[in-house]
Amino acid sequence: MTRGSIFEQQRETIPSSARMDFISNVSPLRYPIAFVGAFILALYLTPIIRRGALEYGVVDVPDGNLKTHTAPVAYLGGVSIYLSFLCALAFTYDFERSVLGILFASSIVVMLGLFDDLKVLAPGLKLAGQAIAALVLIKAGVYIQLSFLPEFVAMGLTLIWLVAMTNAINLIDVSDGLAAGTSSVAGVFLYVVSLTNGNDTIAMLTLCLVGATLGFLRYNIPPASIYLGDTGSMFLGFMLGALAMQGHYTMHHRLAAVAPVIILGVPIFDTLFIMAIRALRGLPILQGSPDHFAVRLRNHGYSPGTIAVLAYAVGTLLGLAALGMVRSTAWIASALLATISLCTVAMVVFLCRIGRAPSERSPLIRRSAPHHGP
Repeated sequence: MTRGSIFEQQRETIPSSARMDFISNVSPLRYPIAFVGAFILALYLTPIIRRGALEYGVVDVPDGNLKTHTAPVAYLGGVSIYLSFLCALAFTYDFERSVLGILFASSIVVMLGLFDDLKVLAPGLKLAGQAIAALVLIKAGVYIQLSFLPEFVAMGLTLIWLVAMTNAINLIDVSDGLAAGTSSVAGVFLYVVSLTNGNDTIAMLTLCLVGATLGFLRYNIPPASIYLGDTGSMFLGFMLGALAMQGHYTMHHRLAAVAPVIILGVPIFDTLFIMAIRALRGLPILQGSPDHFAVRLRNHGYSPGTIAVLAYAVGTLLGLAALGMVRSTAWIASALLATISLCTVAMVVFLCRIGRAPSERSPLIRRSAPHHGP
């Protein structure tokens, strides 16, 4: 008998109730326990991590351009979210292969973000590390699975999707409460999708993530006393990307496959918008510039709080539209998608018309001086 078969025999002889007595006992309540636990842990840990970041100088220093806060603000808020998420999940859920794959891959992303916050990681290495984390997740069997796509195409799309979402949340983190809040809104809708599909694993992971993020958000709302840092924004982006592609969206029609893109529409829109503007201006895609929708609105008198609320509202509408696409007929889904597309075009026109500052009106392709920042 092989060693593996011995382990398999031993596992079969141990009743599941004996292995997971605690989880079985709290099973009816584990959703609220997980959410509240992650929320309270983040509320407790975030001020501690903030003090540590300030003491060791891991802070975001204002530069007068994109970073308009008046005093240095602590980074490393993502460490609080990560630890709260892990602890809440550990006490309420039995780990399986897909969960371990997601946790291991996201831990790689957290380490990359931490090194980046400490200013010791080059952009190329960061991108390579994100790709490695995505490949680790694919190796664990977690990737986009659509019946009309060949497996190699699905795996390639998974790699692109995960790297893109990891950076999308990172890029949108330019205003107090924006990245954490929009991530929470998107997480709520991913949780609803997983519940309606009976996917208990993804539902639990998503709920723990939302609880931890909301606990952190208490200290990140304007005026923020701590920022996500790359540790947090990259972790949230990778996790949301991984969780989004595990939902079942195409039960009624294939058009609903775009639902996760709609749910995460706010950060995806900002990423595509600034990439297009930078390309048209002749700027490097990865070079910072004040082209984010949040920065443009802020330069025209919108407060960070107003910008955050507007983003949350748009994220909520997009989430509701995505749920409608999943549950409706192909015709209704097509109408919803067309409406979203028209609204997106209108937003692009509006942002281009107002320009990056009150003195700039729609010079879409004008070259600009380099800026530093995301």
